[in-house]
Amino acid sequence: MRYVLLLVVFLPMASFAVDDSESFADPVLQARYESLTRELRCLVCQNESIADSSAPLASDLRRQVREMLREGASDREIYTYMTDRYGDFVRYRPPFVRRTWLLWFAPALLLMLGGTVLIRTVRRRANLPIDDVEAEETIE
Repeated sequence: MRYVLLLVVFLPMASFAVDDSESFADPVLQARYESLTRELRCLVCQNESIADSSAPLASDLRRQVREMLREGASDREIYTYMTDRYGDFVRYRPPFVRRTWLLWFAPALLLMLGGTVLIRTVRRRANLPIDDVEAEETIE
């Protein structure tokens, strides 16, 4: 009975599949298509790849990737086309260039800044008196 209930609940979700276009006949092209669509960010959703997004723009981008693959474009040409058109943000792993260095180093910089603030706060609190009696003794 539980399994029937699970099937009733989860089976309709299969009808909400995002990419409803036909697969490539060549499994290598299909694998490239799936890899590319997982590496490109949906600019509307911003937290999903175009493979997972149901936004109209993501659908257009999937169609564009499919057409470029059919025309024989390389992965690099597809990434170049997308970044020229939408900027480095469209890639989940943007290239390491001068204009993206902050994207790559921001987590480390923020971690170091937070560690510095934490250490300074702990050191300052360590120098504070424990109770009022010690505070009165140090004043006299």
